[in-house]
Amino acid sequence: MKHGGGSMLWGCFSSAGTGKLVRVDGKMDGAKYRAILDENLFESAKDLRLVRRFTFQQDNDPKHTTRATMEWFRSKHIHVLEWPSQSPDLNPIENLWRDLKIPVHRRSPSNLIELELFCK
Repeated sequence: MKHGGGSMLWGCFSSAGTGKLVRVDGKMDGAKYRAILDENLFESAKDLRLVRRFTFQQDNDPKHTTRATMEWFRSKHIHVLEWPSQSPDLNPIENLWRDLKIPVHRRSPSNLIELELFCK
């Protein structure tokens, strides 16, 4: 997930490449996060040719670690990597967001639709 200028994107990647990139409308909460995972995580895993058993990494944002979200992972049999709190600089997706932000910023998107298009 990445915040910026009132917009937010959810994305994922593996060693095989990038998964889906999704624009998030409105305020992100635990329920919306679970809906995004439900709609995009397995499709991304399939597109990346990941086997059914994979380890998912996320940071310790409260909406990522609510009881309901962790139960969602358990019910889907998804192993979540344990991650130290307050360590976003260690999260590899931050490097991907930075590499994406630089060329997108150069194109100066003027609205959310352009932002999403340029990112994709």
